[in-house]
Amino acid sequence: MLTLFATNSGAQQTAPATPPADPKTLDTVVITGIRQSLDTSLSLKRNAHGVVDGIVAEDIGKFPDTNLAESLQRIAGVSIDRAPSGEGSKVTVRGVGPDFNMVLLNGRQMPTSVISNELGGASGSRAFDLANLSSDSVSALEVYKTSRANAPTGGIGATINIKTARPLDLKDRVASIGVKANYDESNSRLPDPFQGSTVTPEISGIYSETFADRTIGIALSGSWSKRDSGSNKAYTPGGWRTFTPTSGDWGSIPPKPASGPDPIANRPTGLYSTSVDMRYSITALQRERVNGQATLQFAPTKDLTFTLDHTMATNTIDKKNAELSSWFNFSFGASNPPTTFAGGPVATPIIQTALFPNNDHDLAINGGIYGEKSKLSSTGFNTAWKVNEQMKVDVDLHHSTSSTKPNSPYGTYSTMDLGLFAQGNATGYYDQKFPILSLPTTVFDAKKLQLTGSQFNSNLSDQTVDQFQTGLSYKLNADNLLSAGLGFTKVKNRAANYNNQNNDWGGVGQQGDYANVSTRNENLHSFFGQIPGSGDPRQWQNFYMFDFNSLRARSIEVLMASRGYTREQAEAYLSASSDYSKGNDWRTEEKSTSAFAQWDHAFDTAIPMNISIGVRYEKTTVDSSSQVVPVTATSWDSQNEINYTRGSPTFGSGSGKYSYFLPSIDWDADLAPDVKVRASYGENIGRPGWDTLLGGVNVNGANANAGGGTATQGNPALKPLLSKNFDLSGEWYYAKSSYLAAGAFYKKVTNFVGSSGVNATIAGVTTPIGGAYYKAGQAACGGATAQPLCIRNYIFNTYKGQPGVTITGVNASGEIQGKIAGLPTDPLMPFVVTTSSNEAGDNIKGLELNAQHMFGNSGFGIAGNYTWARTGLKYDDTSLATQAALLGVSDSANLVGFFENANWSIRAAYNWRGEFLAGKTDGAGNNPVYTEPYGQFDLSIGYHIGKSLTIQADLINLNDGYIRQHGRSEDQLISVTQTGRRYLVGLRYKF
Repeated sequence: MLTLFATNSGAQQTAPATPPADPKTLDTVVITGIRQSLDTSLSLKRNAHGVVDGIVAEDIGKFPDTNLAESLQRIAGVSIDRAPSGEGSKVTVRGVGPDFNMVLLNGRQMPTSVISNELGGASGSRAFDLANLSSDSVSALEVYKTSRANAPTGGIGATINIKTARPLDLKDRVASIGVKANYDESNSRLPDPFQGSTVTPEISGIYSETFADRTIGIALSGSWSKRDSGSNKAYTPGGWRTFTPTSGDWGSIPPKPASGPDPIANRPTGLYSTSVDMRYSITALQRERVNGQATLQFAPTKDLTFTLDHTMATNTIDKKNAELSSWFNFSFGASNPPTTFAGGPVATPIIQTALFPNNDHDLAINGGIYGEKSKLSSTGFNTAWKVNEQMKVDVDLHHSTSSTKPNSPYGTYSTMDLGLFAQGNATGYYDQKFPILSLPTTVFDAKKLQLTGSQFNSNLSDQTVDQFQTGLSYKLNADNLLSAGLGFTKVKNRAANYNNQNNDWGGVGQQGDYANVSTRNENLHSFFGQIPGSGDPRQWQNFYMFDFNSLRARSIEVLMASRGYTREQAEAYLSASSDYSKGNDWRTEEKSTSAFAQWDHAFDTAIPMNISIGVRYEKTTVDSSSQVVPVTATSWDSQNEINYTRGSPTFGSGSGKYSYFLPSIDWDADLAPDVKVRASYGENIGRPGWDTLLGGVNVNGANANAGGGTATQGNPALKPLLSKNFDLSGEWYYAKSSYLAAGAFYKKVTNFVGSSGVNATIAGVTTPIGGAYYKAGQAACGGATAQPLCIRNYIFNTYKGQPGVTITGVNASGEIQGKIAGLPTDPLMPFVVTTSSNEAGDNIKGLELNAQHMFGNSGFGIAGNYTWARTGLKYDDTSLATQAALLGVSDSANLVGFFENANWSIRAAYNWRGEFLAGKTDGAGNNPVYTEPYGQFDLSIGYHIGKSLTIQADLINLNDGYIRQHGRSEDQLISVTQTGRRYLVGLRYKF
């Protein structure tokens, strides 16, 4: 068992005496490779108390997958969440999402630091990103699916322990070095300026040796890898606005005109949705990962072992991004084709047309540079002491840190928008897997380019974990074991953000000022060739992009000329500051004290049985403080957005505490030598996300829409999720290395963390929408159906020079540019303040089926599993309210076949995950985000040359799958992402 659980090994039945060796026997058959790893994993499952699964390395220094998350998905009930690059990063277990699965490194809680660039900084995730750790020094992954009194809390789905090599645990010296060449097909699907190296390297090595008659052990391991890849995505970041036919909300379809053609071919009679934009995004990613671990062990006697280890990991990610997008702007009108809805509980347009007959709308050409660097450092010390034959004592402590910081001169996330003011009518087609944008009258003209919006973010995430654990076990006799322990954990979490967003949607300078910015035109279809529909003849096939540095340099010159900025002011306007005292700063400290006691008993009866009964006490205190930048005023600066003016940062704080007694019981029986049954009950808690614990009120974003803004308020007094878990399973080990298993699980989850929106206002913060100027313009422009452009032009023409009305110019299409400020006599700006709260919860239930079969000594084998999972915490697609639905619940399946002999080692694996709820908000607010079914086929081939050299090839995503997400119906595309196949070829030499 892992170090943390070492004090809790259950008593086993006495093994039959081993017969003396036959002196005539000259040879011993030693099982190695794939079969050895499967046999060891099978033994872990068979001999454990409770439901445990695992994956063991075929050999130290060689794990079966290039990524730990990719390996974990081979286990029944485990599904992975994929990063935009297509690589596995986080895990969902039995329908419980990544935030509620505890990941340990050698029994220790690991820190995590995650940032959310696009949303402005803080991420509340507690999930450990497995992509940060190389698999080269990992000896095993253990997944504990049932609760144990001696296990740390937090994993209501599972507790996952990553085990690394310990030199005194190894019988022989281990020394190997490996090199790989990585070819990523997705890199070749990028435009030329974005493509990285065709082939990138990976180098890894491990050395483990014992000295002084095995009293001293040293293990060193390290890896360095680079990967250049691409991620091409079509998506609707503005989300899907959902309305009732009579709502009349901002952005809903206009009423049927009294005369003339109806712009809506078939008007919905119930709930309906519309999109506001369509985008095509190309992202180039360059990742460099460095991992290292050093372990020193000293065993002055066979009963006392000291272990000192240090683990480090750095993950540097640099991205370039280019986007082309059209903002539909709710501009429905009589057209050909008209907007057409598909039926359903929520009607969705399969054709949506926006009218811009003057060919002067801005087609957005967006470009960005992103950069972040994550560092993980963990130092631990362990003492394992066998006091006597009955008593063992284990003491473990560690200090671990994780941080993510900007790695770009422009901050963590920087983007600039170059508008092409030559777009005419736009039609979006959602009748295929790929969203199709038609721009029949748009023509590129460099003289109509102009900088509009820009955003420069600098984000920081830090987390520190200090943990002390001690355990004692006392063996009363051969059938009874008592164990107890104490633990203390302190976690400090910080997330900070400085967001410099410039909403210059009317343009900076004049359109002709940007004619010489370096631009290029690519073929859109070439980036999405694997997605059905991307080659549709209706599709606008041009993809315009610009050089980021060229546009920024030109924009600085234009700012100096048009607004009188100094160069220093202009450069600051287009950059991000790392002075977080001027932005948002969220800090939370969580202290936990735990104690456990457990009794393990083996029944010496006709049917051998074991039982473990335990209880864990957990007490936690939470203190949270938040620095936020308050809104002090608003102004209507463009058709669609109300911009905020912010004041000096202020602090808010709060605290909370909770304590729980968590019982657990595991029972198993050997009904026959090859048949085992199990039953378990246990309680566990899952702590709320860091973002839900924040004190203070934070107004989201840099602007609002006409209907108002949004804000969030944390709740440090939140209780954790409480899960009561039942498990029942049976296993039949019918042949050597072969078995069948079936299990059922049921989780009753309460205190689920949901959110509720409360309508609120901020004293003194008014909005021009609904004010005297606005009402006059609305009346002059046709009443309730008046368009924002008409109202704005009326106000500028009628109230020029009046308080709050400022004109800055007129664009080429005749639209007056300027600001309309909220006046003291205007209505207060409405805000929906979302606050986290505990809700009743529901259940998660499912079945797991496992099978593994070896075809005698032929070298062939097959393994497979299927998990069926359901929950009562479903999302109601017909409700517009905030919902407490559970993310990540899905069916999943794996099928692995392999062949192995003295020279060859071949493994083929197919992994499938069914549809699941991935999010509860899109760009428009409370809307579901579903990830559609996804399957991936991987192949690994190894050839052994002698005893020391192995040639290895790993072929990943051979079926070239793509990932698609939708909203309330399959026609409501959220995103569809294409990456590519990966090929890794390398050598590994054992000394």
